[in-house]
Amino acid sequence: MAANIFGRYVWLIEQFRRYDRLTYEEINSLWRKSGLSYGEDDNIPLRTFHNHRKAIFDIFDVDIVCDIKGGYKYYISNKEDLERDNLRIWLIDSYSAMNQIQIDRKLQGRIIFENIPSGHKWLHVITDAMRNNQVLHITHHGFGKAEACDFDIEPYYLKVVKRRWYVLARSPYYSECNVEKNKADGGNRPKDVYYVYALDRIMDCYPVEATFHMNEGFDINEYFRGCCGVIRSEEGPIKIIVKAYDNGPDYLRTLPLHESQRELTEREDDEASYFELNVCPTYDLYQVLLAQADQIEVVEPESVRKQMLLFAENLMSYYEEKGK
Repeated sequence: MAANIFGRYVWLIEQFRRYDRLTYEEINSLWRKSGLSYGEDDNIPLRTFHNHRKAIFDIFDVDIVCDIKGGYKYYISNKEDLERDNLRIWLIDSYSAMNQIQIDRKLQGRIIFENIPSGHKWLHVITDAMRNNQVLHITHHGFGKAEACDFDIEPYYLKVVKRRWYVLARSPYYSECNVEKNKADGGNRPKDVYYVYALDRIMDCYPVEATFHMNEGFDINEYFRGCCGVIRSEEGPIKIIVKAYDNGPDYLRTLPLHESQRELTEREDDEASYFELNVCPTYDLYQVLLAQADQIEVVEPESVRKQMLLFAENLMSYYEEKGK
């Protein structure tokens, strides 16, 4: 029963996301068609509906309010905030899909989800540590490293990029090293040092007795500003213009390369469309560009064009050698 009630909460949120404003009667009309009644009454009792509204606010921080002057229509008052919250939307969408599959058993086996191969085993440990501000001791074997290393981290954030889980954490060791070096030579090194670790490269992970105070001034959005993944650049984002050919423009319009992407309609011609990005020219960016390399061309700056040319030359050399 508890699972069914939770399913109702998600279903209600989805209706307001889809139809925007609904009367109580319209909600019940949709409810009767949904297949979620589980053999109960055809309608959601008014008192139950209001209880659901309160629970939805408590659980999801989604406030469903009534516009009395507008015909007693209910709507999500903070809909823009909700749509910008990727985690909440992901959770709601995931449970909504599960709801639909449970309603219609014929859909089982016909909806395919992309799997995140590894790293799941540490999620519970890391989220618990984040909740309680506990220091974690991890054994991490980075790519290109001969051996694994053991050290402590202060977990701040979790992030999913390209089917991998990452944890962004403050390093107590390197932060303390910077403080000591600054004392010794009067330098101005940052007192807080942060690193990103892929969960699938963690061999072991457990909390220690020590706790930490999260830096209240740390801004995750500023830290990853202009980033296309998890690789960060100290130089900050730059303006990049790309030219898209054939079906490339449609792909970029429907799935932007980065949140900063905008189409330059004033530069559009008959053969291609132009797009502007404000991003950091890191390896993550080049991977994104190379994924559609046959349909897009970097127009500027010249430094990024040259780097793309190097990637293209390396790629050609692989195939030329195999063709000999």
